Amino acid sequence: MSNADSLLIPARQAAKHAHCPYSNFRVGATVRCDDGTVINGCNVENASYGLSICAERVALFTAISLGKRPLELAVSCIDAQSDSAPGGSRMPCGACRQVMQELLPSDAHVCIDGVGTIPLEHLFPAPFQLGDSSINQQLQRDNRYDPKDPQAL
Repeated sequence: MSNADSLLIPARQAAKHAHCPYSNFRVGATVRCDDGTVINGCNVENASYGLSICAERVALFTAISLGKRPLELAVSCIDAQSDSAPGGSRMPCGACRQVMQELLPSDAHVCIDGVGTIPLEHLFPAPFQLGDSSINQQLQRDNRYDPKDPQAL
């Protein structure tokens, strides 16, 4: 069992707290941080679907808001009707993959319940990046931005 695999148990527990009255699709995520802290998140739906947020981003954003550096992530999906893993896709959405790419180390692994542990670079091989844009260059000149260091801002 990899380190990321060991995060599945708390991710499954976090899924039980999901607020998903529209999809009945509960998702839990657990992040392990560089200091050993484990942070859980669950999906929270809203009638205005665009205001909903996925479990992966809840866990990652909570870690950042607590001043932590996320190292690895596990995700679990539970069907609210049966308390078992649902059929179909359990893969993180594109928005979550982009956030993972920015907030997790480049060599991170993501454990997806029922799928396996996947290197982040395989999960999202071509992320959006600011590249050499003028704002990226300015932030780097001002020593306020390092794409590999989420604590730099």
